[in-house]
Amino acid sequence: MSFDDIIDRVGTGCMKWDGMEGIYGVPADDGLAMWVADMDFAAPQVVQDRLKELIAHGVYGYPGPDGAYRDAITWWMRERHGWQVSPDWIFSTHGLVNGTAMCVETWTEPGDGIVLFTPVYHAFAKVIRAGGREVVECPLTLTDGRYEMDFDAYDAQMTGREKMVVLCSPHNPGGRCWSEAELKGVADFARRHDLILVSDEIHMDLVMPGQTHKVFDTIDHGIRDRLMMMTAATKTFNIAGAHIGNVIIPDPDLRRAFAGKMAALGMSPGLMGREMVTAAYSPEGAAWVDDLCAYLDGNRKIFDAAIADIPGLASMPLEATYLSWVDFSGTGMAPGEFRKRVEQDALIAVNHGETFGTGGESFLRFNIATPRARIEEAATRLRAAFSDLQ
Repeated sequence: MSFDDIIDRVGTGCMKWDGMEGIYGVPADDGLAMWVADMDFAAPQVVQDRLKELIAHGVYGYPGPDGAYRDAITWWMRERHGWQVSPDWIFSTHGLVNGTAMCVETWTEPGDGIVLFTPVYHAFAKVIRAGGREVVECPLTLTDGRYEMDFDAYDAQMTGREKMVVLCSPHNPGGRCWSEAELKGVADFARRHDLILVSDEIHMDLVMPGQTHKVFDTIDHGIRDRLMMMTAATKTFNIAGAHIGNVIIPDPDLRRAFAGKMAALGMSPGLMGREMVTAAYSPEGAAWVDDLCAYLDGNRKIFDAAIADIPGLASMPLEATYLSWVDFSGTGMAPGEFRKRVEQDALIAVNHGETFGTGGESFLRFNIATPRARIEEAATRLRAAFSDLQ
């Protein structure tokens, strides 16, 4: 299938399209779903073919040895990211929100502080608070339209109660590919304050042409004794419904602790998800991802041009992910006003910026991983909804 093909997802039980009217009041029949971070594209053929084989067999019993699954992960990380991963470093969780929660449960206690560089993916704060821990927000600095880190300010915030820091790399929602120097700054910060470091790199494959993602474990940081890497094929190949991700832990002592928590909870991956990932992490899957990133770059250019046409709006330069982070502060409008124009006038469902934490209040997050015709329609609707400013 082509990325241009419109696939009707209404009535399929997906949150993105079937949930938007109840949450945002945007009807599915003429609304545009640009909120939940999954794509409106079919998964690559190599994944579909593997699922067809499994379904045709007719017996869906307990999965057996996972050597092929682990080998596929190590091949992908080596070939696509220059990262040498040993198969025994890999733990499979039920997605990376679950992986984050597992790290929180393994290395912190109720009441401990967990650092987030905000605004950032809202599910981090949700699981931290649900586990009785405290979210410690270290706000990113907005400099020339892009996010940067201010470690002097963060150092001043620390009280000694903080036990962990969670990094989103590439950054969601800002789309930053952190530089090697910035990542070393995070490593030094974690070392100074004796923090376990969890690096969520679920968007690692979704990088715009000309940009580079640096895998945290490939830089010279000297903190493997406190580092947890989190990766997944689910965002990359649009298989998030499989609910499978990986916590990859180089340090043997940390691995023993995490393995103990996994065993205590009786956790193991399901058959379908494991086979989908094994199929996706392949030369065929790699070619599909290359085509996908080129297509997303085309969507980005169209969407950014529309935002640039509207006075007071600014989209953050998108280096990675398929999530456009748009600042409405230049309009002088209160959040209720610009949300009304987007959701009620343009009939576009989007994520509200304040859900991502401090610094997100004037923003909305738009998912541009949809056929180009929908991006062009969204551009037309937004220009119309803010026509009085032009």
